[in-house]
Parts: sequence; structure tokens; C-alpha cells
Amino acid sequence: MARRSPPPTEAAPPSAAYTFTVRTQYANRPGMLGRIASLIGEQGGDIGAIDIVESRRERIVRDFTIAALNDTVAQSIVTALRRAGGVTVRSVSDRVFLTHLGGKIEVHNKVNVTTRRDLSVVYTPGVARVCRAIARDRQTVWDLTTKGNTVAVVTDGTAVLGLGDIGPEAALPVMEGKAMLFKEFAGVDAWPICLDTKDPDAIVETVKRIAPGFGGINLEDISAPRCFYIEERLRRELPIPVFHDDQHGTAVVVLAALINALKIVDKRPQELRAVLSGVGAAGGACARILLSWGVRDIVGVDEYGIVHAGREAGRGDASKDWFAEHTNPRGLRGGMDEAIEGADLFIGVSVGGVLKVEHLKTMARDPIVFAMANPDPEITPEAALPHVRVMATGRSDYPNQINNVLCFPGMFRGVLDARASAINEEMKLAAAQAIAARVTRHELNEEYIIPSVFNRAVARDVAKAVAAAAARTGVAQRTKKHQAAASVF
Repeated sequence: MARRSPPPTEAAPPSAAYTFTVRTQYANRPGMLGRIASLIGEQGGDIGAIDIVESRRERIVRDFTIAALNDTVAQSIVTALRRAGGVTVRSVSDRVFLTHLGGKIEVHNKVNVTTRRDLSVVYTPGVARVCRAIARDRQTVWDLTTKGNTVAVVTDGTAVLGLGDIGPEAALPVMEGKAMLFKEFAGVDAWPICLDTKDPDAIVETVKRIAPGFGGINLEDISAPRCFYIEERLRRELPIPVFHDDQHGTAVVVLAALINALKIVDKRPQELRAVLSGVGAAGGACARILLSWGVRDIVGVDEYGIVHAGREAGRGDASKDWFAEHTNPRGLRGGMDEAIEGADLFIGVSVGGVLKVEHLKTMARDPIVFAMANPDPEITPEAALPHVRVMATGRSDYPNQINNVLCFPGMFRGVLDARASAINEEMKLAAAQAIAARVTRHELNEEYIIPSVFNRAVARDVAKAVAAAAARTGVAQRTKKHQAAASVF
């Protein structure tokens, strides 16, 4: 079944998310550096760099840059150094917090303003001519302002990463990070919009009122089932594309990974038996895109067990009701034990630890497991690898990371280039196929079914595929021909 031996089971490795620098001062004599390095290692730290700040005959000052597993380990390292005889801790700096000081994004001007003539062109009186042109033909706003390259990243802070409902202020660093990725990978200008309301109607009305300044809306970290209502209304009531990345970005990258995984196990989508653990926003979008691609047998499992028609638990939840109506064609009942038996594919968008080794042993030949819960997957690769053919997670420290950054920058680059009025299922399928195609047949193997998030060609490929699909399906308002003919006069 499996063709690889798993790595030895070990404690989780130190993480770049907990990288800090300790400035130490100690007597300049042999053995002190080794003693300090050993002390850091004994406490679970991983030294990334050692830099000399000051060196004198009697003393030396060094910076130790250290990665730790978490805050607790980091604190224990600092405490141990402070207690060490002959060592003085002069300062401790946290790389993550230093990176966030003052925020991570800013606005840059595209033209210089150094003379009175410059000022009269970019602002009054010259700008009035542009305002009148837009007033005469509102469509020219796409060409004469930043609208055509700008996305609003909208959240209410109710479902942030694995942190839950932490509020709009605490969500802002994540939204800034999202904006950075838009710019870095696709040249799209994005701006965080963190709303201080949980009222779905208020969110809809607020987004509608700010929409004239944006070419697209990216909904982010809004809790289910409210996110379904908000997205549905905005898609219906706005003339620009609306994309809930937690749902559709996840689904697109999952499908891309599956397309390549099936090449390895030599199976077709029509013959798959798939199990989805987690039937919320991401799970529902994954099920929809799999059905669009041809997968026919999908079984959803939540905290109450298998979702099936007539089940009372969870009734009234829009996502669970949809699952009950559109999945589980064999009418299975029970829990994970019953769902996973004979399954070819497991997709986890739920919580860590819900999938056991015993479950894997009951799956079909060459099982595929995408365990994407973060930070703890539904089953660890160390436990799963002896029993599965292809394994993927949502983590960057294992092979086959299923990461939304492979989708959303290129997706919005494509819809902005095409000036699309919506994002439809065909455009999502096109994006998934473009991502999958970036892994060549010569590169494809069990540990490389999805391209690296740093492969710059991915966003370009996705953008081209999405723009072409928008044109084919009639939602593109600008084609290459229109771009060439564009004029404000």
C-alpha cells in the first residue's frame, strides 16, 4: 500500500513563528559559548544564528537567535539563561512582534509630487477633469483610479485562523498579512476592512457602501453559518466578484491536490468514495467543487456523526442541511467508523485527532488522506504514512501543504484582469486545474502533488485560466480586445 517508511515519531519541531533573539553578556573565556548553546538546546531551543555584538578581553556580548516550539518553551529558555551563573541577559526581542510593529503594509505613491505642476496634475485643479470624465461614464473609474486593481479584505473577526472569535482589532494582523500576499504574489492592492459588528445584514450593507472603491471583495474569517448568508447576499447584490476564501480558496487547492493524487493511485473521480470530516464553510465548498468535478459518493461527518437525510441533529444549519440533501448517496448512518470503511479519500477540515490508525486500515487500496486541521491535523503524517499512499496537511513543515495562497492571489488577478462581475464554478475549476498542472509529470510523486506556495508561476497560471474561464462563461466585462481599445475620450 505505502511505499515510504515514516519518519520517526518525535516531538513537534521548533517553529519560525516563535523566533526570538537573546542578547547575552558573559566572561570572555573558553567554554562559555558551548555552555550557553548546550543550555539552549536542553530547554528545547534551536539556534539559528550567533552574532558577536561586542568583544573585549574581559567580556563578550553575543546575540543568539533561537526558534522555539511555543511561548512556554521560549520563556523557559530565557529563564534558564538568566539563572545561569556568569551570564547576563541584556535584552530579549521577539522577531514576530518586531515585524508587526507599526503594521506590515503601507501606501506608496505611483508618481512623484515634487513641484507645483505635479500637484496641479494629481490634485486640484487637474483632478477635476478626471472626476468629470468618470461622472459622464462611470465605467471609466476602472481605468482612471485604483479600483481596477484593489480588493477589500473584509472580516468581523469571528473565525480567525484557529483562534476563533477574537474581534476585529485582533483580526487586523491576519488581514494585513493577507493583503501582503495579494501584493507579493499577484500585484493586487488589497486593504483590510475589519468591521465592528456581527450582524450579517449590517456587514452586507457596509460592504455594499464601500464597494465603489474596490474591484473585488474577499471575505475572510467570518464564522458559519453567517458567512453563507453574507456571501450569498453580496454576490447577488454587488456588480463585482465576491469570494469567501475560507470556503472556496480551500476547495480549489484541495481539488488541485486531488487531481494530482489520483494520477498517482490511478483512480477516476467517478469511482471515488470520499469522506469529509467537517461540514462547515470549508467542508461545504469542498463537497460542492468535488461534485462539480465528477465525484459522486461523498459522505460528510460532523460532531454528531454521519450527515444523512432525516437526521435531527444540526437541522436548520444551512451547511448541514445542504449536505443532507446532496451527499451520502448510499444513505450511511453512524460515525467515522462507518463512513471511512472502504473510502478512497479522506478530507479533514475539522479538528485534530479525529482520524485514527484503525480507520486507515479499513480504507480502500492506496488511500489518500488530506488532514488539514491546523495546527494539529486530524491525524499526524508520522502515524498515517505506513497506511496511506498520499498524505497532505495544511502545515508548512510537512510535504504537500494545502495552502490557500496558491489560489486567492491568482484568482483575483484573473477576475480583475477580466473585470469579471462574479466568480463562478467554472472559474474555480479552472483555477484548480491550473494549480495542478504546475506540477509536471516528471516532478509528480507522493510527496509532491501540489506546487510550492513560493512558485511565482502559480499565480500567473491561475490568473490566465480564471480570466479565460470568465470570458467563456460570459462574466468577463473586459477581454484583450477591449483592453486594447480602451479610451477615456
